[in-house]
Amino acid sequence: MEDSHNQTAISVDVHDPAITTFTKQTVPDSEPDVQILTSGGRRIPAHASILGSVSPVLESIIDRPRKHRSSEKLIPILGVPCDAVSSFVEFLYSSRCTEEHMEKYGIPLLALSHVYLVPQLKQRCTKALGERLTIENVVDVLQLARLCDAPDLYLKSMKLVSSRFKAVEYTEGWKFLQDNDPWLELQILQFMDEDESRKKRTRRQREEQSLYMQLSEAMECLEHICTEGCTSVGPHDMEPCKKRAPCSQYSTCQGLQLLIKHFAVCKKRVNGGCLRCKRMWQLLRLHSSICDHPDSCKVPLCRQFKLRAHQEKEDARWRLLVRKVVSAKAISSLSRQKRKRKDESKVPMNNQGMRSFRL
Repeated sequence: MEDSHNQTAISVDVHDPAITTFTKQTVPDSEPDVQILTSGGRRIPAHASILGSVSPVLESIIDRPRKHRSSEKLIPILGVPCDAVSSFVEFLYSSRCTEEHMEKYGIPLLALSHVYLVPQLKQRCTKALGERLTIENVVDVLQLARLCDAPDLYLKSMKLVSSRFKAVEYTEGWKFLQDNDPWLELQILQFMDEDESRKKRTRRQREEQSLYMQLSEAMECLEHICTEGCTSVGPHDMEPCKKRAPCSQYSTCQGLQLLIKHFAVCKKRVNGGCLRCKRMWQLLRLHSSICDHPDSCKVPLCRQFKLRAHQEKEDARWRLLVRKVVSAKAISSLSRQKRKRKDESKVPMNNQGMRSFRL
């Protein structure tokens, strides 16, 4: 009698309303033939055919008693809240999970979806947990993402820990991690170190790219000054008193004009003692390295530098600089063309264009 009483107490939820609704919609003429036992003693009735069609792990568990000719059809799902198991079974029936359930049971649902191989639910949980990451839960989610082989969620959690580490250090999750999972703690610290290195490397690359873009712009301004002239400096075969308007790159062009003026009158450059003159020599040499028409080019010393480059082998660092500037020049040209096309597409149709259509 005592055993019978205990069995009745465990089975109070045989007709779980949350599951019954989906049962009637999916298999209206079939009675549940298997029960899921939760940690709280709840038994959730279900259909073996439904569970097995969604989860290969559950299919294996259901088939196991039959091989041994056992009449018991009980599947224990323990270690997670009873309501989380109910939500899991609902998903197996309907392929849906409410935002409320995801908010409450997202972590145990991710664990269940991984253990029982339900990829649709796993994907949903991974996305939902990634959107709900906080300082307080990030360590728990990180540990679970590693155990459940969820790389996107793992990386997102790692980035949050790295960016807010000072705050994460004071959470209970971090303290538990230090005491129980030193390997993951080491991985986090290594990730933070690598992340900082990546940021420094990115900053350095951006600074270098900015320098190459500036040199590319200087090359364009140098050709412009020596071919057309700009404000106070122009080619030798043009009238110096002629009024010239500032160009579109005047901020760079003005500095280059001042450098050319200094270069023309400096007396130290003969002995190589002037840093500004050295910079001008380097710009002239760089122009010659990227110029495709040295015979007709109006930039001073272009042909001479080109001949010298053929006679003397240039070092690898200079060749690399030339390639980078040429690449930056090409990128700048493409960017201008793209902006030009975009601006042209925004020009409204005038009245004359409208008159060209017949209604």
